Order: sequence, then C-alpha cells, then structure tokens
Amino acid sequence: MQSTAIHIHRHGDPSVLERVQVDVPPPATGEVRIRQSAIGLNFADIYQRKGAHGPHAPTPFPVTLGAQGAGVVEALGAGVTQWRVGQSVAYFHPGAYQAVRNVPAARVLALPAGIPEEQAGANLLRGLTAEYLLRRLYVVKPGDAVLVHAAAGGMGVLLSQWARALGATVIGTVGSPAKAEVALAHGCHHVIDYRREDFATRTLALTGGEGVAVVYDAVGKDVFVPSLACLRTLGMAINYGTASGDVEGLDLQLLHAKSLSVCRPTLRSFIADPADLQRSAAAFFAAVADGQVRLEVGSRYALADVQQAHRDLEGRATTGAPVLVP
Repeated sequence: MQSTAIHIHRHGDPSVLERVQVDVPPPATGEVRIRQSAIGLNFADIYQRKGAHGPHAPTPFPVTLGAQGAGVVEALGAGVTQWRVGQSVAYFHPGAYQAVRNVPAARVLALPAGIPEEQAGANLLRGLTAEYLLRRLYVVKPGDAVLVHAAAGGMGVLLSQWARALGATVIGTVGSPAKAEVALAHGCHHVIDYRREDFATRTLALTGGEGVAVVYDAVGKDVFVPSLACLRTLGMAINYGTASGDVEGLDLQLLHAKSLSVCRPTLRSFIADPADLQRSAAAFFAAVADGQVRLEVGSRYALADVQQAHRDLEGRATTGAPVLVP
C-alpha cells in the first residue's frame, strides 16, 4: 500500500517540506502498522528541518520529520501480542509525518479511556518531556518557585499546570497580553510580559529576592544567560529548546557565586529504554486522569499544509499544542 508523507531532501526553511507518496510494506517482526489521526508538531521538528539541533552525524536524506502521533492499529507484525487491530494508540518514534506507518511495538503506548487520539497525538512528546523535567532531572517539591519561559506555548502550559499541581509557585514569561491570559489560565501564579518589563528583575521581586529553584527554558539564546540571575543559591537552569537560537559562549564564572547548575537535556536519554518510556507515559497519563494537567489542542493543520504550520510555529504565532491531521 501507499501513504502520503512529508519529506525533506535538504535542510532549510519551510519550503523544503515536500509532500510525497511512499510505499508502506507489511509490518516487520516486532512492528505494528498505525493509521494516524493526529501527528504532533514540535519545535524539535523545526530544528531537524533546519539542521540546527546540535552536533550529530551527517543526515541521510530524504528525512521524514516528526516523532509522535496517534491513531489506530491496522496490522501486526510477527511476534506482536501486546496490541490488537483496531486499538487506539499513541507512539514516540522518528518519522511521524506520514499518514500510515510502521512503528516498533515497543515504542507504542495504549491510550487510556478519556484521552482522545487527537489530544495524545498533539501532546505526547510534550508530556514525556514535562515528566522528566519536573520529576527526574529536577524533582519539583512543594514550596519551590519555578520560572517557565514561553509559558503560553504547548510545552509551557503543560509544565506550568503540572508544576503547580506538584506544589510549586509558577512564574511564566510571555510575549503579549493575550498570551498572558493563556498562561494564567494554565497554571501560572504570576506572568511577566518580557516585552514590557525585565523578567529577571520581576522574578526576583516576586520571590522576595531569593530567586527560583529552577528555570525551564525553551527559548535559548535570548533568555538563558539573563535567566541565571533569576536563580536561588544551588538553583538549576535547564535549556531544553532553542527557539531564539543556540546558547553560545557561556561563561562558567556566572555560576560560581551561587553554585548554580545548568543542563541541556534531550528526551531521548530518558526514554531510550522501552520500560522507561512506558513508565514516563504512565505518569503523564495519570496526571491527566487526576486533573493535574488539561490536554488541549491548539491550531489544526492538514498534513498537506505542513509548510504553513511550520511558519506559524516558528513565528511564535501559535498557542497550545498544534497538530497535523492526515
């Protein structure tokens, strides 16, 4: 059979995204075939499209972007017994921009009742990321203050809600009054419009001069170094995204006075083991079931409109979790 897919044959702007028809073979041993109803759209896809996601081996083109989606199991490869045809599932595995695809069964996740495929497809990667950021890399505790950059974005609204549920005081930064309303409705106790006031000065004021325990930064170049001034003694600055560009030339002496820590993590390290993937997803789905996190879908784009979807996400014209619909 054949399926529509989105390929790139070189790095570049959204115009390099090409719609093609590809053959989909029967699922191999240990694989399942999924007909997708929702494909997640993330900044990681933009980094991959641009070739700007850190030092990696040369890219073998063509590349099918994306790493998360949801849909219905359509066929099973030999040896697959944990899934059934017709089951609603989500997954995390490279090559998501394709309507019908094969995925290793070990990277597939059962969807609990109450989580629709569209919500899972749009939010899974963000939920897995929030889980390790809040529960493993730095364990957020009641009484902590945290700073979330881009608090109205798809990742920001998940982090803010979950951090608040864990007992933290959540301070978020946004770029407009409209986005401030989104952030306040999704977990933030305080919101700073960085276009109108200095976020570091305001963060220190909101914490009585002490600073926050941890900064969650998906912006990168424009905010990472100023964010260090927001931290309390022994605080941690976590840069998990680079929407404004890479952080370069960091002077380690900036960390000395308050014994600060910095980290540039990747989700892959935390879910490489299939068992870790299952545990992380279970924690995320439990947070949703308990009402700690509300899953919402932002802008919806047809898969054929992927170029515009990338333009909007890269231009910070979206709120919430956008999704591609095959």
